[in-house]
Amino acid sequence: MTSHYETFAALHAGPKLLVLPNAWDAGSARVIESAGASAIATSSAAVAWAHGFADGEHVPFDLVLATVAEIAATVSLPVSADIEAAYAADAETAARTVGQVIEAGAVGINIEDGNEPPELLARKIENLKSAAAKAGTPIWVNARVDVYLRRLAAADAYAETIRRAALYRGAGANSIFVPAFPDNARIAELVKDVVAPLNLLAWPGLPDAAILEAAGVRRLSAGSGIAKAVHNETLRLAKDFLARGGSEPLVQGPLTNPDLNGMMRKR
Repeated sequence: MTSHYETFAALHAGPKLLVLPNAWDAGSARVIESAGASAIATSSAAVAWAHGFADGEHVPFDLVLATVAEIAATVSLPVSADIEAAYAADAETAARTVGQVIEAGAVGINIEDGNEPPELLARKIENLKSAAAKAGTPIWVNARVDVYLRRLAAADAYAETIRRAALYRGAGANSIFVPAFPDNARIAELVKDVVAPLNLLAWPGLPDAAILEAAGVRRLSAGSGIAKAVHNETLRLAKDFLARGGSEPLVQGPLTNPDLNGMMRKR
């Protein structure tokens, strides 16, 4: 029987693009699964907002773990958890926190360098991969390179992105995530130069899935986009209801209460 990890790894092998509409709780994960997703990935920002916290490791780690566990228990798909910088300032702590994420049911993680030295993330990846291998529980590591997202290289952002990708790949990363990549004309070049499967983030102006797939991109993430759209719609509906008390806007859309109940897994 194929494990969730093996399924998740195979989804990165192409040629089909792995599209991930990121979830934030068990209910959103079930809706995304019902929509036809091949895997479930969380968004750190979306999970934080769902608990009333700002993004950036402000939500307590135990709530992150509980969310991953609830999602893994509710869906029948592989689950990957966005754990930001692994809630760790050093490689040893990262290995322990990732071990907890694996125990919660995730077969993949998204881990980022942010403003920290890339060598620190490389050490984290090396340690957590080694610990997972010793425990006999493989983990797919999607290493996020934040050069463009955080504007970390004033001179040659592309060269720094490729340097970091090689560093993380050498440490054991399975795929490379480059959010906010600005040059659509160089996507195919980026695919070639990062060597590992390339993950891009939904971003204004980014080509659609068919074009990305043809260029060799292997993974496309919604990130916090769907959650942000949901919160925008919640704000709009709440303002309208507070102003008018109208019922009609609350029954618009294709999903009814029985539809949503049918999507939720009985436990």
